[in-house]
Amino acid sequence: MSRTITIALSSLRQFAGNRLAVVGGALVALVFIVALFASFLSPHDPSAIDIKNILIGPTFAHPLGTDELGRDVLSRMIWGSRVSLKVGFAAVGIATLIGIILGSLAGYYGGIYDMVIMRSVDVMLTIPTIFLILAVVVILEPSIWNIMVVIGLTSWMEPARLIRAEFMSIKEREFVVAARAVGAPDGRIIFRHILPNGLSPLLVSATMGIGGAILIESGLSFLGLGVQPPTPSWGSLLASGKDHIEIAWWLSAFPGLAILLTVLGYNLLGEGIRDALDPRQRE
Repeated sequence: MSRTITIALSSLRQFAGNRLAVVGGALVALVFIVALFASFLSPHDPSAIDIKNILIGPTFAHPLGTDELGRDVLSRMIWGSRVSLKVGFAAVGIATLIGIILGSLAGYYGGIYDMVIMRSVDVMLTIPTIFLILAVVVILEPSIWNIMVVIGLTSWMEPARLIRAEFMSIKEREFVVAARAVGAPDGRIIFRHILPNGLSPLLVSATMGIGGAILIESGLSFLGLGVQPPTPSWGSLLASGKDHIEIAWWLSAFPGLAILLTVLGYNLLGEGIRDALDPRQRE
């Protein structure tokens, strides 16, 4: 236990000493807090139409301006952060769960399991993900739930490969061999001995994957295939700004900046976690 605590404290010090990682964590925390307290932070009803204030630039009453229907952009961005985080966490959760199951089977049992699963991964990787997602979304009714599931079902390959590699390395170590020698069942060996020791790379992948899922959702909403109006999302705000870019720059600038900083935050956080969990970086 003391060794585990020592490693955890060393990793925490390593993370705290990485300025970019701290900045990434701060950005992620800020977006999470905004999404969590959207109902308190939003100065206006995000769906309230005000024809007297159409396409008004940033003012005291509307710090980020209004859109083509007079709706407050700041309020819509605040509520849109909830959509982005829902899609990001749900999609990555689905992809990670599938990746853990398939990667564990391939890495632990090998043989026919490994061959079938890894060939499936190879086939999925040959198909451009964005085109596959577009094809499925066009067939299904565009909604936030469909977006979550589709992104998750098309993003499990990387987690599966990471878990497979970790299982192939860890299953030959002494503590796993000892557990197998005393007759421990496969389920106990997988979930109690191997999986907890192989989650570090998956944590990094999942953190970065959230940013990627948010980017995909924003792109789909921008194309009109994602979250449907009147539900606000950063991608749909960008789409509405595209039609008025010459006279209402704020409609594109602020949502685009929010997407940029959020994705950047998750990438920096993921990089920081990876460096902190790397044994070679510890003192």
